[in-house]
Amino acid sequence: MVSSRPPWLLSLLLGSALLSTIVFHARFVPRYFPDDLFTTSLFLFAGWATFALVFYVLGRLFSEPGPIPSMRSGDIGTAVFLVSLLLSLFLDTLGFTFEAVLEAHVLPALGVYVGLALIGWSIGQRTKAINQISTSD
Repeated sequence: MVSSRPPWLLSLLLGSALLSTIVFHARFVPRYFPDDLFTTSLFLFAGWATFALVFYVLGRLFSEPGPIPSMRSGDIGTAVFLVSLLLSLFLDTLGFTFEAVLEAHVLPALGVYVGLALIGWSIGQRTKAINQISTSD
């Protein structure tokens, strides 16, 4: 059974995802940012994936979902994520590049992380609800 996993395994996944997120964002992204944008984007996408995984595990560990939880927060998270990316790209096309005006991209960056957190939480909550349904039969 999937839901019979011990909670320490999810805690281990949480710790490793959190550590990976910190390493990607604090070590690798600043090292490559101004010079190599392709490598920077690879590390940034890896950091985004581990960031969403952190909130997935938090949703699995700490949520109390109903029988069929709403995926509205996942939909809102997806919208916030995509609109933030589009806003950042729009600022870039207007000439406000990362190198010229980094401060202009703070709000879209926060939107990206809020969106990823909402997506991860809602998927973790839905997974916990499905596991509860499958073990109750």
